[in-house]
Amino acid sequence: MTRKGWIIAALVAVVAAGGYYGWTSLTGSRLPAGIASGNGRIEAVEIDVSTKIAGRIADILVDEGEFVEPGQELARMDTAQLDARRRQAEAELARAKIGVETAGSLVRQQEAQREAAAALIAQRQAELEAALTRRNRSEQLLRTNTVSQQVLDDDRANYQAAVATVAAAKAQLAAAEAAVSTAQAQVVDAKAAVEAAEAAIESIDADLNDSVLRSPRAGRVQYRVAQPGEVLSAGGRVLNLVDLTDVSMTFFLPTEQAGRVALGSEVRLVLDAIPQYVIPAKATFVADVAQFTPKTVETQEERLKLMFRIKARIEPELLTRYIRQVKTGLPGVAYVKIAQDAEWPAALGNVVK
Repeated sequence: MTRKGWIIAALVAVVAAGGYYGWTSLTGSRLPAGIASGNGRIEAVEIDVSTKIAGRIADILVDEGEFVEPGQELARMDTAQLDARRRQAEAELARAKIGVETAGSLVRQQEAQREAAAALIAQRQAELEAALTRRNRSEQLLRTNTVSQQVLDDDRANYQAAVATVAAAKAQLAAAEAAVSTAQAQVVDAKAAVEAAEAAIESIDADLNDSVLRSPRAGRVQYRVAQPGEVLSAGGRVLNLVDLTDVSMTFFLPTEQAGRVALGSEVRLVLDAIPQYVIPAKATFVADVAQFTPKTVETQEERLKLMFRIKARIEPELLTRYIRQVKTGLPGVAYVKIAQDAEWPAALGNVVK
């Protein structure tokens, strides 16, 4: 190696050593007062795309690692049985509509018969009044021997017959009214059958719509759980998505430090894979119970060893700008302000924007 090469190598070594020293000064015990740190791992909200009803997977339209948008079609289920059920429901709906028309015609027919029965009662009532008049006249004429006893007897018989025919006409009217009520009930039943058939079609349409599995939000396909041709039960998982706009890091702090973390506190994340970038975040969760508890906690010293889980969430706007670079599972270190007036060291000052 030439003299110039040795000089360049030495400069690189010095720069690397300086960077390493600065980094280890942060990860070690040399953090400024008011700032705490803990190890963690990048996590994102995971979503299982599952079937609503049992069925066979017809096709999966996305691959692992592919980015998807809200509402995008991800997979389709076989709908042959649903299509057949829908045709059956449509036939039942048509039959039910015909039933409504038939029942309506029957109601009109029974109402006409009721009107005829009412008219017959009026006719019979007039005949009864005429028979009553004749009977009364014959009774008066008999006293003067103007008519014979036979005439009176005939008029009395005709009157009794008229009374009977009026009663029969009233019974016929009552039967017609009952028939009208029955026919109206049949109309109600037929309309209910129409509504039931329409509801069945709506239910089948909902199942057909759910047979196309869509992405509930923007994200990335993490992995396939099932493959085309497989038969899944209701709720069977097909795909797993990660929402890359809801990313956080979970880390742990001891009691003394965790107790000073306020919700909304500033957090800086440094990932092992890209230590040159400082990612801003905010504390959104502090556990109310310890995660690691010794078997016996009797002294104050032992209580200070308890570890509490802290969650720092990265702003969705920042994640959206770098959505293609966001990855989950990466380990790193979280630095959090436990004192509001604390100042970030220079190594953590320049954050990604």
